[in-house]
Amino acid sequence: MMRVLGISGLNGSIEFKKRHLPDLADREYRVVQGLDSAAALVTDGTVVAAAAEERFTGDKTTGAFPVRAIEYCLREAGIAMRDIDFVAHGFHYRPSEFHQLNEFTNRRFSDVYAPDVQRALLNHHWPDVDWQERFIPVPHHLAHAASSFYVSGFDEALVVVADGMGETESMTVAVGRGKDLEVLRTVPAIHSLGTLYGAVTLYLGFVFAMDEYKVMGLAPYGDPRRYFDEVMELIRLGPDGTFTVPALGENRGWREHETLAGTLRELTRRFGPPRAPGAAVEERHRDVAAALQAGLEAAMLHVLRHFREVTGQRRLCLAGGVALNCTLNGLTARSGWFDDIFVQPAAGDDGSSLGAALYVQAQQAGVVPEARMGAPYWGPGYDDDLVGLAVDKRLECPKRRYLSDEELVPDVATLLARGQVVAWFQGRMEFGPRALGNRSILADPRDPGMRDRLNELVKQRENFRPFAPVVREEDAHRYFDIPSGMERAYAHMLLVARTHEEHRDTLPAITHVDGTARVQILRRQDNERLWRLIGEFGRITGVPVLLNTSFNLRGQPIICDPDVALETFVRSRMDHLVMGNYLLSRPGAAMRDQKPDVTAGTR
Repeated sequence: MMRVLGISGLNGSIEFKKRHLPDLADREYRVVQGLDSAAALVTDGTVVAAAAEERFTGDKTTGAFPVRAIEYCLREAGIAMRDIDFVAHGFHYRPSEFHQLNEFTNRRFSDVYAPDVQRALLNHHWPDVDWQERFIPVPHHLAHAASSFYVSGFDEALVVVADGMGETESMTVAVGRGKDLEVLRTVPAIHSLGTLYGAVTLYLGFVFAMDEYKVMGLAPYGDPRRYFDEVMELIRLGPDGTFTVPALGENRGWREHETLAGTLRELTRRFGPPRAPGAAVEERHRDVAAALQAGLEAAMLHVLRHFREVTGQRRLCLAGGVALNCTLNGLTARSGWFDDIFVQPAAGDDGSSLGAALYVQAQQAGVVPEARMGAPYWGPGYDDDLVGLAVDKRLECPKRRYLSDEELVPDVATLLARGQVVAWFQGRMEFGPRALGNRSILADPRDPGMRDRLNELVKQRENFRPFAPVVREEDAHRYFDIPSGMERAYAHMLLVARTHEEHRDTLPAITHVDGTARVQILRRQDNERLWRLIGEFGRITGVPVLLNTSFNLRGQPIICDPDVALETFVRSRMDHLVMGNYLLSRPGAAMRDQKPDVTAGTR
C-alpha cells in the first residue's frame, strides 16, 4: 500500500508582497502565485480525502500552508504523518532568470517559492519525519494535468492545462496514455490568457484571482462585437495552434509585472477609464466583458482544434483556472470535436494538491485510478450525533428530527414548492469551488423572482449573477440541450448548456439572459437523498429540477462544519436548514402543512 499526501499553495505569498511593496493598493496584492491551498490524500489510486484550507480557516482563497486540511486528511484515514510514504507539492520552482531578476524576486524565491520552504514548514509541524526523502515537488502544470487525466476514466486523451501561470508557463498541452503524460507544447507566462482575464477583471472593478467568474457571468449581458477586434489585438493567434498576448508585454519592469499596471494602461487606452469597485456597471463594461469572453473562447478553441487534429485524440481533459470558465467548456462540448470531455471539478490550484499526489503515485508505484471519478465528496462529514449537539445550542430555531428519508424528503420538497429557501447540509463536503448537493442552498427554479431574492437577500451579491440547476440524469435531456454521450461531463456544474426554448419560461431562476444554464446532472448513485428530493419536487410541481447554489454568504467560503452552518443560517434570510436528519426553521417561516405552489413559472 502506498499513501501519498498532496498539497498546494505557497505560504506567505501575499504577506511577502505586503512587506516588500507596502505602498500598493489592496487589490494589487492578489497578483501573486500560490493561493487556494489544499491537501489531498491518495491511497493506491483511491482518493481518501481532499479539502481546501479556506474551509477550515474561513479565509477565502487562502494560500496559507494547509495544516488544517492536512490534519483532516490524516484524521479521515486514521493515520499519522509518519505513515505517509510521500508528500507531493503542486509546484516545483527552480532557480531561473525569471525568478531571480533583482533583490525582490530573489528574496521571494528563497522565502516563498523554493522547495526548501515547503520542507521547513512540514518539518515545523511534523519534525519526526525525514523530509529530504519524503517530500517531492511536482511541476505545477503536470500536477494540474494529472488531476484531470488520472481521474477521467480515459485510457488516453488530449490534456490541456491553462491558468495564470505555473512556474514559468501559462499553458501546457499534453497527451495522456495510461500513467504517462507526454508534453507537446507550452506557452510561457508572459502570454497568459488567465492573467489577461484577471487583468480585465481588475479593470472592471473586481478582485484578481477571485472574481473572474463574475466577468463570465456579466459577459452575456454585453455585445461582444463592439470591442472584439480590440480584444483580438490583445490576443494574437499563431499558426502553430498557440497564441501570444501582447497586452502583457506592456508591463515595463518587474514592478509593473507585480501590479499589471502596463496592461491596465493599455486596457484604459482602448476601452476608457476603468470601473471603480462598487460603481454602477455600465453598458461599456458589459461589452468589454462580452468581448473578453469571446476572445478567450477564440484563443482556446484555436488551441483545441489544432491539437485535436495533430494528435487525433477524440477525448479531452481540462484543468487549470481557465478550465473553470463554464461558458467556454460548454462551447467546447457543443463543438462536436470531442466524443467526451472531462473537466477536473477542482480545476484551480486547490486541485493541484490532488494532481501532485496522483502524479507521484503514478510515477513511484505505477498506480492510477481505474475508473472515472464520481462526485468529489471527499471533505469532512458529520454524523447525526455531532449534528444534534450543534442543533441543541440553537434554542431560538424551531426544529424537528426525522427518522427516515420517507418522512424528510416529502416535507422538504413541499417547502421548496411553496417558494421557501432551504440550506442543505448533508454528508461529506465537496472538493472544489462548486456546491454539488452536500453544502448547498436549494430553491424553486420556476419562481421568476427567486434569482433576485437570492442575490439580494441571501447571497448578498451582484444582481447580474446567475444560479445553476441540478437535474437528475434521466430528466436532463428533457430540459437542457446536452450532447448525447456527454452527460457525465456535466456532473460537476462546470459546463453551460442551453435550456430548451420551451422550458425557459418554466425555469426563469436558473436560465441566464442568453438562454443557458450551468447544469449539474445528478446520478442516483452519487447522491441518493438529493436525487430523491428532486424527484419528489418534480412529483409535486411537474418540474424535476432544483436551483442549487453554494451554502455560504458574501465573502465566505462554502460551509464546512455544523456550527458554522448554523451560525450562517441564523444570520441569513434563508427559511430552513436541513442538516443531516434535522430540519430547522427561521422563526416565523411558513410551516410545512401550507399548500405548495404548483403554478410558479406559469405566471
